[in-house]
Amino acid sequence: MTFLTLSCLRMDKIMSARVDESVAALLDTLSRKLGRSKKRILEDALRGYAEHAEDGASLDMLDETWGAWHRKESPATTVRRARTALRSSLGRRAP
Repeated sequence: MTFLTLSCLRMDKIMSARVDESVAALLDTLSRKLGRSKKRILEDALRGYAEHAEDGASLDMLDETWGAWHRKESPATTVRRARTALRSSLGRRAP
């Protein structure tokens, strides 16, 4: 009798993405030409992309967005400009 442990089970996650029609056609063509599944092609491509990205840059979110918090204007100025823009946009629709 053979027992299968849960550590051996690996569930694939189902994903959905909208891609350009030409990209979908390219995926079909590569799948047929290489004799690989579309899943395998996408997995290999993403792993390769991730390895390339790790070579020269960090994938850390803070490292990627840190500069967004360094603004030339003060927070009060930013708030004032945002409120002014909101008020003017609401005013255009008034009778």
